[in-house]
Amino acid sequence: MPIYRYKAVAPGGAVSTGELEAANEAEILDRLRDRGLMPMQVAPAAAAPAATAARGARPPRRRWFESRHVTADQLMALTRELATLLRAGLPLDRALETLIGLAATPVVGALLQGVRDDVRGGKALSQALDARGEVFSRFYVNIVRAGEAGGALGTVLSRLADTRERSKELRETVKSALIYPTILIGVAVASVMILLVYVVPQFQQTFAQAGKALPFATEVVIWTGTFLKRWWWALILAVIAVVAWTRRKLAEPAFRTRFDARVLRTPLVGDLATKVEVARFSRTLATLLGNGVTLLAALAIVKETLGNRVLAASLDGVIARLREGGGFGRPLADTGRWPRLASQMILVGEESGRLEEMLGRVADLYDREVAAAVKRFLAVLEPALILGLAVLIGGIVFSILLGVMGMSELVG
Repeated sequence: MPIYRYKAVAPGGAVSTGELEAANEAEILDRLRDRGLMPMQVAPAAAAPAATAARGARPPRRRWFESRHVTADQLMALTRELATLLRAGLPLDRALETLIGLAATPVVGALLQGVRDDVRGGKALSQALDARGEVFSRFYVNIVRAGEAGGALGTVLSRLADTRERSKELRETVKSALIYPTILIGVAVASVMILLVYVVPQFQQTFAQAGKALPFATEVVIWTGTFLKRWWWALILAVIAVVAWTRRKLAEPAFRTRFDARVLRTPLVGDLATKVEVARFSRTLATLLGNGVTLLAALAIVKETLGNRVLAASLDGVIARLREGGGFGRPLADTGRWPRLASQMILVGEESGRLEEMLGRVADLYDREVAAAVKRFLAVLEPALILGLAVLIGGIVFSILLGVMGMSELVG
């Protein structure tokens, strides 16, 4: 049977680590609970971090290629562990002290030390997190503030971790689906570069010695190969310059708005982008409402979490009409930017007094819609890429054959 490494919290707050042999993780969890321990982490021993790193009082030294910032995965794990410790009955400062000893990287350890010092200095946890806005978003801080006000910080943090985990799953679904097209594009570019830079020049000297005018297609291919061989570095610099210019322009609100509007109008891509935003919007809003944040405040927070500026701007009118007593579902539908199905479901939830529940259903529905939209998108993209690669390479080979056939006629 496989061996699993675990971290668990005792009733007194002590953190214990060790290894157990079991058929699966569920069995480990049951055995730890039978011992009166609350599991924090369970992972296969081969994939788990070294136990010595977990037991050390100081955070480990930074390793090569290690991020200098707190990553989304680290923040999610930190949230989950803090929720577990608080639900086990530990005071907040003691829980933070425990997490400092378990910090995976020096950056995480330094972050936790700063939060702990602020908490011991008399600040609320939400205030300590708000002072570190580069790590903790407004959404995160407001969820924590709501948990503090309701006296259920551990439970709220656990829900927050669940929400972030579902958002991560949605992102991973899209990223995983794009791996194959990315590899295909890379192979296509590499194949064409090899043909143009190494294969085509082999024929250039032969064609020159023949002394016959070459077909136009052959001349174009030879010129392209020569250009790439001599000026490949300029092409790389041009690509870098274009990427840098695009990133700078996307930071400008007007340009970003036009870009996002064009994305929404693009076939297939626009449908996928809209579904991703609807799923994120619904789940985030449901989480905020479920933790006691008012609808107006929640909408203002959710607006900042949206990646598409056009959809985010459409919420301004919704917020204004909500302040005037115009409701939420109807103004959202009137924007014309959000899918009718999502708007109608939200309207039904608002009218029946079950808005939070309906938002959760909308999020689940559009999570599935995203997966389906990705499959449809790839069903069109992959054949198009393969066909385009075949046509491009076939065109290069055919142009060379035209030149070779011309030489054969000359010899004949």
